[in-house]
Amino acid sequence: MLLIPDWPASINVRSYSTTRQGGVSLPPYHSFNLSTHVGDNRDHVEKNRQKLFLEADLPHMPIWLNQVHGHTVLNLEGRSRTQEVQADAVYTRLPGQVCSVMTADCLPVLLTSFASNEVAVVHAGWRGLGRGILEKTVAQFCAQPSTIMAWLGPAIGPKNFIVGEEVRTLFILKDKKSAFAFTALDDGRYLADIYCLARLCLRALGVDAIYGGNDCTVENPEKFFSYRASQGVTGRMVSLIWFG
Repeated sequence: MLLIPDWPASINVRSYSTTRQGGVSLPPYHSFNLSTHVGDNRDHVEKNRQKLFLEADLPHMPIWLNQVHGHTVLNLEGRSRTQEVQADAVYTRLPGQVCSVMTADCLPVLLTSFASNEVAVVHAGWRGLGRGILEKTVAQFCAQPSTIMAWLGPAIGPKNFIVGEEVRTLFILKDKKSAFAFTALDDGRYLADIYCLARLCLRALGVDAIYGGNDCTVENPEKFFSYRASQGVTGRMVSLIWFG
């Protein structure tokens, strides 16, 4: 049910990514769907969220974002947990505040300072990456980028992420090194490596301690939800981080 990131974060930092296993939702959302906006039975989603709360030993339920593939970062300081928020990343320097995003092919990125007193999580699809969501999230930190570490969670892998020329152009205009993340196909489209794009962005910001990036959601349908593999009808996983 829970993936524990393989990174050298302090024991003061708690972080997880969920799988699709261990919940109560019925097909095609089987079984640990945590989203209410994909067509699943709401009672099943609430039971899954309660199960997450207990299994992950959360200090409280997270804010469930309205994610729009944008570049808005929610700072949890002074934010009521009952408020619905449109954002694609969450940051905090307050102990016990849970940051979370949902994904099903897009890349979840967990961030923590080496000092373990600031954390964030990012919903980093190609649109968000292209619009600067990682840059805006890292800019929230008081810590210098060289003292921040990142973990890249389950996402669509480089053998399965097909995009058009416009996506490749967007990233190359942003950083010419991005060309290395694209492999041309015979039909004029490209295979894109979203892990590579995220690493390039983080390193350009000065974040060199980068971990993860090994789990393809498309190639592991029994373990992960995949929007593309399911033709758009599927559940959502969640990635969470907090400290204290």
